[in-house]
Amino acid sequence: MIRPRPGIRPPNRQPERPARRLGAPTTGRQVVVFADPGDPRVDWSAAGITDVADSRDFPAGRVPAQALREAGATVFARLGIAVVAAPPDQVGALRSAGPPVLSVSPELVHHVLPAEEYVRGYRDGVTDLAGRLAGAGGGEAPAPPAFADTEAATWGVQAVRATTSPYSGAGVRVAVLDTGLDLAHPDLAGRTITAESFVAGVDSAQDGHGHGTHCVGTACGPQSPPQGPRYGVASGAEIYVGKVLSDEGSGEDGGILAGIDWAVANGCAVISMSLGADVAEAHPPYSAAGRRALQQGSLIVAAAGNNADRENGEYGFVGAPANSVEVLAVGAVDAALRTAWFSARSLAAPGGEVDVAGPGVDVYSAWPLPQRYNTISGTSMATPHVAGLAALWAEATGRRGYELWATLTQAASRLAEPSVDVGSGLVLAPQEGAGSA
Repeated sequence: MIRPRPGIRPPNRQPERPARRLGAPTTGRQVVVFADPGDPRVDWSAAGITDVADSRDFPAGRVPAQALREAGATVFARLGIAVVAAPPDQVGALRSAGPPVLSVSPELVHHVLPAEEYVRGYRDGVTDLAGRLAGAGGGEAPAPPAFADTEAATWGVQAVRATTSPYSGAGVRVAVLDTGLDLAHPDLAGRTITAESFVAGVDSAQDGHGHGTHCVGTACGPQSPPQGPRYGVASGAEIYVGKVLSDEGSGEDGGILAGIDWAVANGCAVISMSLGADVAEAHPPYSAAGRRALQQGSLIVAAAGNNADRENGEYGFVGAPANSVEVLAVGAVDAALRTAWFSARSLAAPGGEVDVAGPGVDVYSAWPLPQRYNTISGTSMATPHVAGLAALWAEATGRRGYELWATLTQAASRLAEPSVDVGSGLVLAPQEGAGSA
């Protein structure tokens, strides 16, 4: 999973590699989606629920994690969604005692999405390549990678053409909802950063895992880091960090939805989420959140998932929240622009499609101190590439929401890989003159 770069100290531990799961654990709470997000007429007493928290009652729309944990119901007003501490039959009383309810779903637990068993996959790939070059594997040697890390920029930043784009995401707010950020990372000194925690019992968005820092670095890292190559796409974007996953790499719907509601309230044009649950069915709360965020000018970009094992003929499926029609699902490709062996394939169901692809194998980016940098793989790594590109296009065109989504798919370069694996293809950065298109 980690391949140390020359001059970079090897990590002192492996990043989290969650076991392959069937389905996802739940918390016992319910997530209620209302038909009209602007309708406040909810008779919570009909369901025996008291102590209701509402995002409109908190500064900047931020519902504290402790309030979410202690309230009988927490309402995310901009999304028209509530998390309720009650069994399904009790919550069902709301269907007849309040405004129309679209769905009541169990609250899921989500995880970070680095690739599983990457060390094994990388080792096997090297062994296979060596055998082919020696003539022992039969057939022709595979084509060399189209891109490679250089002293100037990582292969991913080169592949999406961010190095030749005149745009930096200036004036665009990008929210990364993950394990937080190393708030003292020297590469981000002087940047505009707003950080909040939505994890119960954790007051700071400081990243004690690494995954979030890596994703923030890829989406919004500096154009000229103090040391090493450029690894960030949108170097001029305003950074919003929502710690919605614990330092162990997991988090619940409530905290994630709180982060989305907060990002929308603060006018974030792009919301990057490299997290998910291995459930094939679209999770209703994210369909509603994605649609209502788009209507308010915020595009949610999410990792398709790493539940494939293509080496053994398993192609996986796009998990939640990326499998919602209203969320842009990102698959991963390697430096030869081939589908990563772990990257999930589209399902023949609405919302189950991979929409676009991004660089997701051997991705070098920021990491909490003292290590400072790390190289890991996953659709988690592809997602912030696309989020950063969305910020560039938002700056170049002024487009938001649905128009920004359409622009990203139109800006994608078709690949030789099947569309069920890479969607519209590899998203590319806007070049000179794109703003007048």
